Amino acid sequence: MASRIEDYALLSDLHTGALVGRDGSIDWLCFPRFDSPAVFTALLGTSDHGRWLMAPTHPEAAVAKRSYRGRTFVLETLWETPEGTARITDFMPVGDRRASIVRRIDGVSGRVEIGQKITVRPGYGKVLPWVRRIDEADGSEAIVAVAGPDALVLRGDELPHAVDHQHSGTFLIAAGERVEQELMWYPSHRPVPTPIDTERALVETVNYWDKWAARYNQNGKYSVIVERSLLVLRALTHEDTGGIVAAPTTSLPEDFGGARNWDYRFCWLRDAALTLEAMLTHGYAEEALKWRDWLLRAVAGDPEDLQIMYGLGGERDLTEGELSHLPGYEGALPVRIGNGAVGQYQADVVGEVLVALEKLRLAGGHEDHFSWPLQQAMLGFVEKHLNAKDHGIWEMRGDQLHFTHSRVMMWSAFDCGVRAVRDHGLSGPVERWEELRSQLHAEIMEFGFNKELNTFTQTYGGTATDASLLVLPQVGFVSYSSPEMLGTVDALEAELVDAHGLILRYRTETGLDGLAPGEHPFLACSFWLVEQYAHTGRRKDAVKLMDTLVGLANDVGLLSEEYDMGQGRMAGNFPQAFSHLALVRAADALHGTEHLSLSDEPIDTHTMPIVVPS
Repeated sequence: MASRIEDYALLSDLHTGALVGRDGSIDWLCFPRFDSPAVFTALLGTSDHGRWLMAPTHPEAAVAKRSYRGRTFVLETLWETPEGTARITDFMPVGDRRASIVRRIDGVSGRVEIGQKITVRPGYGKVLPWVRRIDEADGSEAIVAVAGPDALVLRGDELPHAVDHQHSGTFLIAAGERVEQELMWYPSHRPVPTPIDTERALVETVNYWDKWAARYNQNGKYSVIVERSLLVLRALTHEDTGGIVAAPTTSLPEDFGGARNWDYRFCWLRDAALTLEAMLTHGYAEEALKWRDWLLRAVAGDPEDLQIMYGLGGERDLTEGELSHLPGYEGALPVRIGNGAVGQYQADVVGEVLVALEKLRLAGGHEDHFSWPLQQAMLGFVEKHLNAKDHGIWEMRGDQLHFTHSRVMMWSAFDCGVRAVRDHGLSGPVERWEELRSQLHAEIMEFGFNKELNTFTQTYGGTATDASLLVLPQVGFVSYSSPEMLGTVDALEAELVDAHGLILRYRTETGLDGLAPGEHPFLACSFWLVEQYAHTGRRKDAVKLMDTLVGLANDVGLLSEEYDMGQGRMAGNFPQAFSHLALVRAADALHGTEHLSLSDEPIDTHTMPIVVPS
């Protein structure tokens, strides 16, 4: 049985990621990319579907401490047993273009018996590979597993032995002794790669993460968790393409035992755009430019072919399927690969992208012969679909509707176009964009705001609210402290906020999303509520909620998509980029509004400071 979601830590080599449980088992790993078929799939099944366990065998063994080494994704786990103490260091080498995991076991005190079990199952746990032992040039042995296009080689000390289609064994390690192993993926048609220099790889990996994190220098109450969140965003980014996956996992349930299980190993335009903003705000201009280039490449072509998400390299075919051989995380079915939402029309996406590119212009980023014409084409796409209904930000699988948030983001798209011409001197039909912006504003205020209830609503003419309405002041449609927005917050608190202060996305009981009801508070939306409180003088409420949310992160600072307060556990795919993005925004809002009271003027989000290194 897989561990609780919060018991996992992430390893990353900027191409893919692995999840390591507190029990020492690597239960999830896709090689060589985030979206490749998994070779360890115990997370969504059993140990027979693939995993790599490395832990003391003593029944009283316990983890005394688990943490990343400094500002890295090098995981160190200190195990204590009655006979002694051992440290296991897990990492994925960065920068050498090897798709591999290194596990180092150091004896700290006494003697500890370590047990190891490795079951390699390519194809999401379905394929039994051909496994053999080979002789190395230095006289040692290695274990090679081959299945179709995939091959893996396990090297190192104390290699396990074959037992019933897996490899297992034990070894003793005393104080001062060290055992190292590396598992590496390579294309099966190529020769077995040469061994790694593990010490050099560790030093280079630590240096990479330290150097990257050193560019973040903000102080304050939440600086440590913000730094870790920025690191998570980097860890979920493919170093070659610049694409960022929403999460490295698929089908971790939003509702335990339910069907709300989705594949998040793809690049949503919305997430990429918000990542660009977060990186700009904290001085990572080079990364922001790379994400911009990924965005532009992904959406290049006929605007009518615009998708809401793409593969890591900009791939368009993300057909959704089901893996019927897997029992799912704690029985949550179906297990999905691909994502059917790729074919949805979500009217907010262009606005999200243009808001991010407006931030880049404000930071000094220059438009070229490619980027600005493409943005003009995207605005033409918005105008062409001006009256079309959509599926909304939450990817509703029910009927298309006029979602208020979507309409506001269309307004924001034209607002960014106007700013590009008026403030930055770019060319474009600015009078037409101003007309459309005004038209949308009037329409939204007439149909998306319920005067009797004094709140913006989820859909035109509706009465229900939606946490996405918290975005309205973030893009400048209304001020944070406008009567309409304050009324909306009152309605959200009455309808969607739970006893702990966390907020649901919307009420699933309405059936609007076409699925059976049931999910938990959405962490990103709860961080948006922190931001709203911070900008309207409710600092006590903002800090209280922020402290609650930050307290939900696990021991290595990672957050999932949702949180089940009743059971005290994380839910949804993990770690979730959207949650960490929103955390950064909320912390920035608190940091920038320390002296704001209700009598102060609201902050114009278009002029918030952006830090760009010289």
